[in-house]
Amino acid sequence: MGHLQPLNIFLRQEIDRMQRVITRVRLTLKDLKLAIDGTIIMSENLRDALDNMYDARVPVNWKKISWESATLGFWFTDLLERNEQFHSWLFEGRPHCFWMTGFFNPQGFLTAMRQEITRAHKGWALDTVILDNEVTRLVKEDIHSGPNEGVYVYGLFLDGAGWDRRNARLIEPTPKVLYTLIPVAHVFATNMEKPKSNTLYECPVYKKPRRTDLTYIFPLLLKTNKDPAHWILRGVGLLCDTK
Repeated sequence: MGHLQPLNIFLRQEIDRMQRVITRVRLTLKDLKLAIDGTIIMSENLRDALDNMYDARVPVNWKKISWESATLGFWFTDLLERNEQFHSWLFEGRPHCFWMTGFFNPQGFLTAMRQEITRAHKGWALDTVILDNEVTRLVKEDIHSGPNEGVYVYGLFLDGAGWDRRNARLIEPTPKVLYTLIPVAHVFATNMEKPKSNTLYECPVYKKPRRTDLTYIFPLLLKTNKDPAHWILRGVGLLCDTK
């Protein structure tokens, strides 16, 4: 696959972390079966895992090396979907469209993409290359090939605003709709600083609904007819995961 390609180095790091999670889960469940049968002693960690599973919560031991989730059901679905993305990337080749929610380190993914573009252009330096993007009108199923440069990402939810798919811009939210899924975004990198525009809102992207510095990833530029300050006051943001 080209082990020195930035995105392949990133994939290797992600798979290493995923392997740790899968190994820990498998070991805990095997030991739990043995402990319930009385073959081994029920340790403090196993008791905690059993109690948490009974209450549909993620065992502390698993949460430490994985990701936040509201319930064990959501967590396990995440585990399967993340594993599926890594498996298809590894055995079927680079995906045309990436599910950014499924990465442990989405910032690292974007940095690897920037490195890839910097290397493709002679004379560009990573320090001066900045992220840019364009929100398409396509959904994930419409994507049959990757972009010439950059990456397609999907699975981002708008919080605090609605989305006009035809004109690809922000609108007022639909009543009683908490989150709106936006179409596939093409994220790439350029060597030129864009002037501040009143038609673009720098929308912060977060991993989880709880918005903190730890869950912040990067800003995505969204078209708007209103002044960007309107959406800032609304607290409009994009979430990778609504659970």
